[in-house]
Amino acid sequence: MSRRSAEPDGPRTRTRRSTSVTPTGVRSHTSPGRTSREPGASSTRGTPQLVVSERAEFAGPLAALAAGIPWVQYHWSVSQLHEYRDAGAEEFSAELHDMGFAGIPAPHQVLNPWPVSLWSPHASEYLGLRHVASSGEAPIPDWAFRTPDRPRICVTLGTVVPRATGNGASEFMLTMLDHLAALDVELVVAVDDDIAARWRRLPPAVLHAGRIPLGSVLPSCAAIIHHGGQGTALNAVAAGLPQLVLPWFDDQFDNGMMIAESGAGLMLSPPETTPEAVVQSCARLLEDEKHIDMAAALAREMALLPPPSAVVERLTDL
Repeated sequence: MSRRSAEPDGPRTRTRRSTSVTPTGVRSHTSPGRTSREPGASSTRGTPQLVVSERAEFAGPLAALAAGIPWVQYHWSVSQLHEYRDAGAEEFSAELHDMGFAGIPAPHQVLNPWPVSLWSPHASEYLGLRHVASSGEAPIPDWAFRTPDRPRICVTLGTVVPRATGNGASEFMLTMLDHLAALDVELVVAVDDDIAARWRRLPPAVLHAGRIPLGSVLPSCAAIIHHGGQGTALNAVAAGLPQLVLPWFDDQFDNGMMIAESGAGLMLSPPETTPEAVVQSCARLLEDEKHIDMAAALAREMALLPPPSAVVERLTDL
């Protein structure tokens, strides 16, 4: 089982496209990926007084600048990752210049869903809010309500890694599952259904392989092995699970290191990730009370953060 070592180096350069900015939003005329997709289309429903957008999305701040209203950034990752805003400022330099800005100004407020003890120094002035799981239309399976006879381990590489790496992630996952099956555990694999359908026969220890609502399933698990993405990591924190993080790229390395440093989990770098190391690390998570206790402490800390409904009241004062 091998993986390429991928260091977080910021977003790739994107091709310029024709984009217009109006007081009601940004209208993009070619496929913009994750940046801008006609937020002004909903302007007929009322005039917004505040824009909230995530840190790698730029329709929000551009629309707020054009309308002269505050904007708030939802910050994912424990990393600062200034490269995203730098890339956005370069990509939309012409539009920003037309509005009289040399770059994308700092947001009026930044929201951080990570437990405060995991915040880096750059996040000291952020506003915390509690993570709320979003599972889309994935149904909750019956087995999620049953207490397993053996420790249940969730294994996932998220939705981006399996598609961005071709067959590499699938081969890695299948080899890992074969070795984990040697432990006396029950394995639940969270992966898109179309990818799971292409896999060869899975070991008998695998109870399920397909799309699942992590926020509803993880409370029935004893530990989780994952790639270090924010959504997966925070769902695991909320469930109080010890985590084994196997990062592939971008902020996943920093997220994994922060979880490991907190004592609530372990991280293996790409060169360290062998089938034997994964099995040994998983066994440590199940047996070491320190990891179990620290994971439970992080869950309690997250539960003390204000829910989004309470944070909205703070934002109306901006």
